[in-house]
Amino acid sequence: MANNRLSMRKITEALRLHFEHDRTNREIALVIGTSPTTVGEYLRRARVAGIGYPLPDGLDDAAIESRLFPPAVSAEVIRLEPDWAWVHREMRKKSVTLDLLWQEYKADHPDGYLYSWFCEHYRQWAGKLSVSMRQTHTPGEKLFVDYVGQTLSIIDGATGEIRQAQLFVAVLGASNYTYAEATWTQKLPDWIGSHVRTFEFLGGVTAILVPDNLKSGVKHASYYDPELNPTYQDFARHYGVAVLPARPYKPKDKAKVEGGVLIVERWILARLRNQRFFSLAEANRAIAQLLESLNQRPFKKLPGCRHSAFLEMDLPALNPLPQCRYEYAEWKKVRVGVDYHVEGDEHYYSVPYRLSRLQLELRMTVTTVEVFHRGQRIAAHVRSPIKNHHTTLDAHMPPEHQAVAGWNGPRLLDWAQKIGSSTESAVRVMLGARKHPQQSYRACLGVLRLAKGFGNDRLNAACARALKLNAAGYRSIHSILKNGLDRQQPAIAIQAYLPLDHANVRGPNYYH
Repeated sequence: MANNRLSMRKITEALRLHFEHDRTNREIALVIGTSPTTVGEYLRRARVAGIGYPLPDGLDDAAIESRLFPPAVSAEVIRLEPDWAWVHREMRKKSVTLDLLWQEYKADHPDGYLYSWFCEHYRQWAGKLSVSMRQTHTPGEKLFVDYVGQTLSIIDGATGEIRQAQLFVAVLGASNYTYAEATWTQKLPDWIGSHVRTFEFLGGVTAILVPDNLKSGVKHASYYDPELNPTYQDFARHYGVAVLPARPYKPKDKAKVEGGVLIVERWILARLRNQRFFSLAEANRAIAQLLESLNQRPFKKLPGCRHSAFLEMDLPALNPLPQCRYEYAEWKKVRVGVDYHVEGDEHYYSVPYRLSRLQLELRMTVTTVEVFHRGQRIAAHVRSPIKNHHTTLDAHMPPEHQAVAGWNGPRLLDWAQKIGSSTESAVRVMLGARKHPQQSYRACLGVLRLAKGFGNDRLNAACARALKLNAAGYRSIHSILKNGLDRQQPAIAIQAYLPLDHANVRGPNYYH
């Protein structure tokens, strides 16, 4: 009785604070020493019973209690308990709520349980599930990805060297359908390749990717605004997927993949611990077999298995794969040189000359090189494997360089050789003096055309003089010809030789 009186005092105080002072459930809970949920239940029962505050006259505590807590329905009434596994599956579907499921339940079973009982018992049932299964995810929405902490040993058949392979894991949110594969590293090419193969394994694309803050995927981890790696972002654009990295130090954000990692360690790695593999492909074949059995394994507390849940929930909701597979591309920021070229893998590619000295973005695939300015592509080239050479498009050159676009090094040297060996040597030096030979063509043409005004012999002599002075260039050679220095004999330094018997020569015996 004392407990009942205490409970009624709390209820009365809750009604007073709510109706007279308009306090929130949380504030009332702090005052009367209970939970906000309990306060909400008191107020709901009061609304159903038509009781407000001040309390109706003539009602004592017992009468109020009987109206707020009516006697339980006779035990003779048999109520059908809901199928909680079905409720849990339906809750994963978009826009489905417990209220809607309760209404459908009551429509089929008018004598069924009330909404509060329905919600409470569902929460109790769901609380017995694992953390990853307890989370409610919309079908086809999220794919969680990460690497297993353990590695898989693979033996090099030629050398006997043992290498450690990484294990990539991806888990779908709604069905827990799992994919795993071994790669040599966790670096960007393997990271992207694993994602591509995961989507192909699923036969579709989710709306959201949830990775951990691995450097290959997330350039700068941040609680509020993480910065993705440019290649990972490019991959996401290709597949039309949004990337939402898990927040640092928030393991519940990726509970699905954490659970998947644990299962893969126990179901796959533990079973492979005594096997010896001599190639990555051999290891992945063994992983694929165990992965199939893992996805067919029946759930312990839910009907079906990962594969059946995938076919029922996730697969119909996945977006289609793009027509072409993503081609791995590396991105980097580059600055255009004064010669209107940018460097990519030790080769130089031209961009429009007006962009000289600006910072641009370079995208390199196996076959192509693309250059972007403020998100717009301004140049594209076939990727060249030749180091320290240039690929130049005529349209990128300034007008004065386009005037000599038809020339090349061998053609200029052939013309110079016909004038003379010194001229050929001077042109060869000029071609090698610039980082980009194209910029030397105009100067070489200027030197060769001097033969029209001064003759081949004088030009050859001027080139010889310029080479001795280490000044092989158009301006130097033109100055030599203009001032007639090519006709002057170079001064010969005269060295005086003293006789060995001269008085100023000590001789070798002096040092003994």
